[in-house]
This record gives sequence, structure tokens and C-alpha cells, in this order.
Amino acid sequence: MFKHVFLTGPPGVGKTTLIQKTCEALVSSGVGVEGFYTEEVREGGRRIGFDVVTLTGERGHLSRIRGVAASSLGRQEYTVGQYVVDLPSFENLVLPLFRHAGSEDSRKVFVIDEIGKMELFSQSFIRSVRKNLDSSICTILGTIPIPKGKPLGLVEEVRSRNDVKVFTVSKENRNTILQEILSALQTCQKQTI
Repeated sequence: MFKHVFLTGPPGVGKTTLIQKTCEALVSSGVGVEGFYTEEVREGGRRIGFDVVTLTGERGHLSRIRGVAASSLGRQEYTVGQYVVDLPSFENLVLPLFRHAGSEDSRKVFVIDEIGKMELFSQSFIRSVRKNLDSSICTILGTIPIPKGKPLGLVEEVRSRNDVKVFTVSKENRNTILQEILSALQTCQKQTI
């Protein structure tokens, strides 16, 4: 039986939107949710980076394009394409969420959107994801990128786990798959009670 649900699909297909709709439905049915999602940051109609946003509304930088990014002042610089990853900002906002994941209520769903190249620069994030996947404390609802280029270790680890149900989101199914995701999460919740 699976304990966790992950969404995958090409960039821009609507994974984060589905995560947000799923969270709204869970909250309205009395299930607690914690965690974070990533959001594009646009300026003048062009994407300049990504923010990480907690489900309580706190926001921090995940990345910015070179030139818009704050200087790393002697720190190692992590980049993905044109984006400079702000690892301290990401870790300061996200890592405390893992420490509280499911601490009071085993019916909680912990949201990780996403486990991608930028997030994987953080070894502490990788350890926290593994620890939460292996624990029976809470159900994880997350997103992972579709396989492309060099495999990402933790992403492939998640994809191949026996206790993870992976839904592939496409333009064709993104408006009809919500109920399937909610049903899968309900099944997961029955496992953790």
C-alpha cells in the first residue's frame, strides 16, 4: 500500500495549481496541511525567478536570474540555467517545516512542491525528505519533475518507492485528475491512523 502521493509532469502543466486545489479540498474536509510550494516570480511580464511559499503564507526567495539575485558574498553559488539559487533563504524557510511535520496530528498532509534541481542543492533538504518519507507520521503530497537529462538521485528514489503513488499531470487530465488525487490521499490517510 502507498503512503505518499506525488505529481509529475512537464513544467507549466499545472502541478502547483493542482497541489493548491488539493490543499483547499483537504482543509475544507477537516484534514490539516503543512508545507510549501514554489511560485514563479514575474516582473514586467518576464520570469525573474522563483519563490518558496509556505502554506501559512510566508515567502522567501528560491532563485533569481543572474543580475537580479543578491550577491552571494563569497558563498558558493548554485545555479540552474540562468537562475542563481538562494540556498540560505530556501533552507531558513523550509527546513523548520520538516521539523514540525506531523508532530501533533498524524492525519496531516505535508506538502513538498517541489523536489527539483534547485531544491536538491540542499543536503539538509534531501535528508529531511528521506526522513519524512520513511516515517509513518504523515502523508506527503509532493511534486517531482519528469525525467529529463541526467537523473536526479532523490527524484528517482521517490519515483521508484513502493509506498509512493505517482500521478502524471498533462494538459489533457489536469482539470479532471483532482478527485483521483484526493481519493489516493484518503487511502494514504487510512494507513497513518
